[in-house]
Amino acid sequence: MCGIAGFIGKGEISDLKRMTDAIEYRGPDDQGHWSDNDKGVFLGFRRLAIIDIDGGHQPMWSGDGSIGIVFNGEIYNHETLRVELEKKGYVFQTHHSDTEVLINGYLEWGENLPNKLNGMWAFFIYDKRKKICFGSRDRFGKKPFFYTKMNGSFVFCSELRALAQHSSAETSVSERSLMKYFAYGYIPAPNSIYHNIFKLPGGHSIFIDIESLNIKISKYWEFVLEPTESIPNNPEEEWGEQIRHLLSESVKRRLMSDVPLGIFLSGGIDSSALTYFANQALGEEKLKTFSIGFSEASFDETMYSSKVAELFQTEHYHETLSIDKALELLPEITSKLDEPMGDSSLLPTYLLSMITRKNVTVSLGGDAGDELFAGYDPFAALKKAELYSKLIPKPIHEGIRSLAGMLSTSHSNMSLDFKIKRTLRGLSYPKKFWNNIWLGPLAPNEISELFSKNVEMEDLYSEVVDYWDMCKQTSIIDKTLFLYTKLYLQDDILVKVDRASMMNSLEVRAPFLDIELVDLIRTIPHQYKYRNGERKYILKKALEPVLPKDILYRKKKGFGIPLGKWFFEGKLNVDLNSDSNTLNNGFLKKQYGDHKAGKADNRAFLWNYWLLQNMNIS
Repeated sequence: MCGIAGFIGKGEISDLKRMTDAIEYRGPDDQGHWSDNDKGVFLGFRRLAIIDIDGGHQPMWSGDGSIGIVFNGEIYNHETLRVELEKKGYVFQTHHSDTEVLINGYLEWGENLPNKLNGMWAFFIYDKRKKICFGSRDRFGKKPFFYTKMNGSFVFCSELRALAQHSSAETSVSERSLMKYFAYGYIPAPNSIYHNIFKLPGGHSIFIDIESLNIKISKYWEFVLEPTESIPNNPEEEWGEQIRHLLSESVKRRLMSDVPLGIFLSGGIDSSALTYFANQALGEEKLKTFSIGFSEASFDETMYSSKVAELFQTEHYHETLSIDKALELLPEITSKLDEPMGDSSLLPTYLLSMITRKNVTVSLGGDAGDELFAGYDPFAALKKAELYSKLIPKPIHEGIRSLAGMLSTSHSNMSLDFKIKRTLRGLSYPKKFWNNIWLGPLAPNEISELFSKNVEMEDLYSEVVDYWDMCKQTSIIDKTLFLYTKLYLQDDILVKVDRASMMNSLEVRAPFLDIELVDLIRTIPHQYKYRNGERKYILKKALEPVLPKDILYRKKKGFGIPLGKWFFEGKLNVDLNSDSNTLNNGFLKKQYGDHKAGKADNRAFLWNYWLLQNMNIS
């Protein structure tokens, strides 16, 4: 796990060193810089040493010096690929570096290399023979890859803050991206917060001609739901056994490390399953687990994480996130965050990563279980919402929404009034937009008011439109599963975990994103993911033999923090006096005033705006 940076075209080695210095925390153990001034190719690297500590220095080169690479991530099937390549005659210089497997794999398979990989990655290869560069990002976009072509240079990096250090880079905020930020709470790929700077989407590769700087982007993989029509005689038993086996193998692969590792343990289904399988794989070796708690009872899950830790006899570490601790951490987080992303669980994830890094260098996390198996609250609302939208005329709906607005505001985690108001807000719009309006900081009409201009929904939510149509299944459950996986997982959840962990020089691995496991999950019909009101039905059935039922079937809390209460009580404050040529100050004042007066719960917008303001992006 590392940070990569580089460029083709104009620039000096001093540009490259500034870029890698800006992301030193991604790789505090080693650094490397290489340049070919005649060709104008520069490759930079910061290393967090995990695999083949002695032999993994980068940029790394093929034996004949024709192929160079900088690589961020882990390839979990690198040992198998190495054996396959050795049988084909390739000779390896390192003992067990997965980076060298990528080099020889590229020599053998060329641009088809990503399809051979099981892991997480962002890499950039310089091929001197063909005078091209080849970059790739893993299937789900777990590892970041930013790029731009401007002022005579192609520049790439792991984070925007590194890219901004290049002398050719211009960082001008994109109003369209800012609108999307307030619509989603994050900025979906390929957009970034800046004009003409992009994210390579997950499952894509990029090719650059080093002489012309022409860019070609191609998709090598797409997440597709392909539910089987061949249902087993006993699906709970047969699919359950397959899920247990594949998840166990995925965990084993992700225990590959030359440094100490542990597990993020919330006490929820996903992290508890990982703890069980890791405990089984490690045998007598003591497993380390880590959790975060909150003083507010409605947000706290520590009783469950402690129970699972005790059940599997782990070496458990726990810390409580207080408002004082939050206020202490926020300046450090905002100073390193490369792009605004308004998922407030960034804060506890940062603290969790901090306490974890004090004890280990690698952690496993339960990310993607909810997206792949229908684990979120909105799945329980979809069918009822469809019925409501068919039966209730729009004028009556607006009346119901007005009445709901009179409900007293609670700042508890997922309170009833919050769910009702959010649900009704989404139902004011077409079905395809429901989920994102339920989750987003602002509704489209509010974004129009904030920016003092009419907003076209089809453009504001262009990604939703594309993915909704891309999903060939007609069920709203399937389409929502697809949206969550393509959008929320890639551009919110995985970004949050990457930034929070790497700010603390910690690598986090996601066993639920193992490609072999994913290939099974996407064939299981949605009726076995959300079944008779039970979310994650087939996963829970699969885990019944290994986890207690009060863990499997307890109410989901999520990883939220009491933001609403903090803004209401003035522990977090919004500066309404800052100048902005873009945003409507009157709208800001009303949102803040209504929240402070207890008239509305505007926590999501206030947090997103606070974050934007404190990152000095406007």
